[in-house]
Amino acid sequence: MTEIIVLFVIKKIGIAVAGETLKLAKPLLANKAEFKKAELVTALPVNMKLIKDELEVINAFLKELGMNGCKGEVVETWVRQVRRLAHDMEDVVDEFMYVIGKNKERESRAYVKKIIKKPKPLFSLDEIATKADRINRQLMELSKRLGRWTQPILSGSSIPATNYDTEQQLYLPGHDYSITDAELVGIDKNRQTLIESLCLEDCSLRIIAVWGMGGLGKSTLVNNVDKNEATVSNFNCRAWLSISQSCRVHDIWRNMLKELCGKESREFDAENMSSTELKVELTKILDQKRYLIILDDVWLATDFLKIREVLVDNGLGSRVIITTRIEEVASIAEDGCKISLEPLDNHDAWLLFCRKAFPKTEDHICPQELQQCGMDIIEKCDGLPFALVAIGSLLSFKSKNNKDWRLFYNQLISEIHNNENLNRVEKILNLSYKHPPNHLKYCFLYCAMFPEDYLIHRKRLIRLWISEGFIEQKGACSLEDVAEGYLAELVQRSMLQVVARNSFDRVQCLRMHDIVRELAISQSKKESFCTIYDDTHGVAQVGLDSRRVSVLRCNNDIRSSIDPSRLHTFIAFDTTMTLSSWSSFIFSESKYLNVLDLSGLPIETIPYSVGELFNLRFLCLNDTNVKEFPKSVMKLRNLQTLSLERTQLLNFPRGFSNLKKLRHLLVWKLVDATYKSLNNWESMEPFEGLWDLKELRYLNEVRATKAFVAKLGNLSQLRSLCITYVRSSHCVQLCNSLSKMQHLTRLNIRASNEDELLLLDDFTLSNPLEKLELLTVNPVARLAEFSDLTELRLTRVYTGPWLYFRANWFPNLNKAVLWDLQQVKQIFIQEGALANLHYLHIDSLMELHDIPVGIEFLGSVKEAYFTRMHSDFVRNLRTGKISHIPKVHWSIQGVSADLTELANLPGASNRTNTNPEWRILGGSGWVFI
Repeated sequence: MTEIIVLFVIKKIGIAVAGETLKLAKPLLANKAEFKKAELVTALPVNMKLIKDELEVINAFLKELGMNGCKGEVVETWVRQVRRLAHDMEDVVDEFMYVIGKNKERESRAYVKKIIKKPKPLFSLDEIATKADRINRQLMELSKRLGRWTQPILSGSSIPATNYDTEQQLYLPGHDYSITDAELVGIDKNRQTLIESLCLEDCSLRIIAVWGMGGLGKSTLVNNVDKNEATVSNFNCRAWLSISQSCRVHDIWRNMLKELCGKESREFDAENMSSTELKVELTKILDQKRYLIILDDVWLATDFLKIREVLVDNGLGSRVIITTRIEEVASIAEDGCKISLEPLDNHDAWLLFCRKAFPKTEDHICPQELQQCGMDIIEKCDGLPFALVAIGSLLSFKSKNNKDWRLFYNQLISEIHNNENLNRVEKILNLSYKHPPNHLKYCFLYCAMFPEDYLIHRKRLIRLWISEGFIEQKGACSLEDVAEGYLAELVQRSMLQVVARNSFDRVQCLRMHDIVRELAISQSKKESFCTIYDDTHGVAQVGLDSRRVSVLRCNNDIRSSIDPSRLHTFIAFDTTMTLSSWSSFIFSESKYLNVLDLSGLPIETIPYSVGELFNLRFLCLNDTNVKEFPKSVMKLRNLQTLSLERTQLLNFPRGFSNLKKLRHLLVWKLVDATYKSLNNWESMEPFEGLWDLKELRYLNEVRATKAFVAKLGNLSQLRSLCITYVRSSHCVQLCNSLSKMQHLTRLNIRASNEDELLLLDDFTLSNPLEKLELLTVNPVARLAEFSDLTELRLTRVYTGPWLYFRANWFPNLNKAVLWDLQQVKQIFIQEGALANLHYLHIDSLMELHDIPVGIEFLGSVKEAYFTRMHSDFVRNLRTGKISHIPKVHWSIQGVSADLTELANLPGASNRTNTNPEWRILGGSGWVFI
């Protein structure tokens, strides 16, 4: 993976020595009288170009190493030294760009007027030139060292080359099955689905896909069915082919011919046949037979399409089964022929584990004293059958006492790395990591910085990736859109697990599988990418060379465990950390910081020295007690994301508009946790020049003022806007400003109070909105024109008695929330309205006694909430008009005797609940919880 950082630095140097940058640097470099080492300073651009050229050659060599799979201590030591120099050069480039930027500021008249005393710069060109010269010489020495030590090894045979093809042979179906059919657990449903797909009466060629992350048992499932003679006897010929990551179609066709022909293959000289000859022969054979071809572990859809050229649709009911980790590959199959495997639930995981750990015990019962440790192991395996089988099998040979098992559990990850009976688990899972393109590898490893089982929110992760520089601009796509594409690709490759999606079907939050995370942490530490600090059990081992640190638990001074001068990212998850454990070095020594996330820490002030973090791009102070910023924050000219959610800070110092690179500005304070008032949050006051931050994409939340509303249209790149305390006098100008926003997809407008009437009749947008939230605006008919809306929230927006949703209104709406519409007595829904609604929530409509007329037309709704409603409304739910909705949740406003009556409804089952307000209604009957 070292080639990623090398390539990253090559690109940064390319920017630094580009014509536009050197044009700015030329006057500074020419002023030799200011420098102690004038010759080195003058030669700095040349030296940087030489370093870039050398790194390009090294990058090519590293790719060769990766392709050949060469290993060995000498090679790894050399690569580690390359990585260290690449990191050093990254810092030099950052320093150079900083000095050039500061010089440009000094030349501006505005700067001269504001600054009386010339501030001392963080870096001098003398220092930068000296560092670049040293790195250049060290790179030259590394290249010589390559010839002296690594070349003889690479050209010899003492270090075997290992790659996917050779390693994979150890794990192919039929080579080494450590689980028998009798031990299979939790696959009955998927096995039946697979058998039914094979036995369909449809005579056309069918592609069947079995997909999921590595270790879920895709090959085991298919192999189990393939050995079922009753199922496969209807096929005239069968072949099982394992597809490598470096798929060679010629080899696949040759092996297919051998498998299909068996002994008859002697008639063919398959080894010497050309691709054309193989294709002709295979087409001839398969055209006359009902065949079953199994393609195990397909990585690329394009590989399958090439292989498919010989898979003729002969009308005999032939089948092709694909196993894959990649969703894109699985999408080749029709929806009805895609089988998605999921981790085992706790019950099935325990059964499988016990069958392997206690194979000779009657009914495979786990002894009482081992059950807790066994459950801990189950939790760590997180439903992954391959890990459960491997670990259970190994424990079957160990003594059955709690002390030995607990010791094994405490060293589980180390065992997976080093125990020859378990490291195949690591190799199988690592295949997913080795295969993706380089741009995804850093993004994947970054997710390991979050705690175990942590729900990672999409927006936060994307902003972090952007701040780290992992995301490259692609054409007209925004960095956020490119990052979303990267995230989708990681999910499609089964490297991350989706926990929830929003109404747009985008990932809302996700997680890493526990074992996958541990392996990613190990890889990150090896590559000096990041380290995880956790001293829960004593002294934490953190690499001094690490560029990124994630603090999960800190009971001691972290300073002695890291090198602050090399730190680029500091993320704190331990909200009990004392100020003294980190503040003494973060602001004074870690001058290269890109990311600083102090969410939840008990801090009230930010030191003036924060302004020295010249490279800072991401600053998050959510859930802290910070009340104000020092004036030095205006020096953070590279800041892209500033998140101050649920803090005490709502006002900014003068000059904040100088932070021209800001993309995400998120500021609000919760003042009413009951959410009973209209303005539950306080918003930031718009500072002078806020409208000049042309790079802003997300602005949440900002108070409306006459000046801000008038100039809001300048923020033409905004994707998301929440504007609060809007008055009727703002409406005309607000509509005018919003009409200039071509990229806006999410809009939240909140009135100043419940009596304020907002007239937005002139509200038009050139770009279709995806999400709209209005508080105190008369809405529905006008909003129906936004046909691309997928989420709509209306809060206290309407004072009339009837609410209509007419045919063809809101055709793409997935989620609708109607809250506290106090005068609404009836809701009418015509057939054809809200045609794709999945989620409906009606809350606190106390005058609504009857269920919406026409609710039976909402056939796509999967879940409905009717909360804090009148008891008559809840009683009318029994009419049967909502029986088509799988889940209905309801509650009554206040405590009512009607609860007893409702509990006696036909089909109801009831049990005592200390908090009876929430009730769940299932589509097939009443279920009370």
